[in-house]
Amino acid sequence: MTIAMTNAADHYDRFLAEHYTWMLGGDLDSLAAAQRASLMEWGVVPGAGGTVAVDLGCGPGHGSLALAGLGFDVVFAVDLSEALLAELASHSDGLPAVRPVRADVRTALPTLVRPGSVGAVVCLGDTLTHLPTRGDVAALFADVAAALAPDGAAVFAYRDLTVPLTGTDRFIPVRATEDRIMTCFLEYPDDYNDYTVVVHDLVHTRGASDGNWTLGTHSYRKLRLAHTWVLEQFRVAGLRVTHEQSGPGGMRTVVLTRAS
Repeated sequence: MTIAMTNAADHYDRFLAEHYTWMLGGDLDSLAAAQRASLMEWGVVPGAGGTVAVDLGCGPGHGSLALAGLGFDVVFAVDLSEALLAELASHSDGLPAVRPVRADVRTALPTLVRPGSVGAVVCLGDTLTHLPTRGDVAALFADVAAALAPDGAAVFAYRDLTVPLTGTDRFIPVRATEDRIMTCFLEYPDDYNDYTVVVHDLVHTRGASDGNWTLGTHSYRKLRLAHTWVLEQFRVAGLRVTHEQSGPGGMRTVVLTRAS
């Protein structure tokens, strides 16, 4: 078994994009409906200050579809994966509000929107930990604060991977169906100390004709972001927390507005 180490963008392009929607459950409409309900509960809806939304690291686009379903007139769906953007474009055919954009999330906001004009910015699916450095994360928060309308809202979801898992806890089952099984394995090497974790994705697929199983593997690094550090960077950027919750696997979801 040969494991290739790449950055997050290459990992998705070369390996994960073809499995990503399946990994999430396989039904974009159901995923979008669930995301729409959550956003509505958190008060992320079009307001007087802005009916433009931006979905940073949109993937196959269930967040973008949710924002469009809430009534945002324009939803910029930003990602670097051509395959995932193509999947979104196909699925959102007939929804003019959804506008797929191939761009780096670190530079997208200043080029797409005017300061103070955005009703909602969402950055879900652990996208923050895919950025190269913590400085990039802090800079993104500043861009979000500048882009938001006075009554706009931002939502970030990310995993706090600062506490190393040990032993068999490092093996994380993702999803299993009759013809596909995905497992994630986390490794904490010494070369970057506490800065990153190496993620190994392993996907077993069963051939349709012969029934034989094959194993595909690929690896990349994720940032280790402490929740306390992230909250402090929100404050420095001028963002105020209105809601936060914890989920499985260290996932944190934080809803914010511009600080007064």
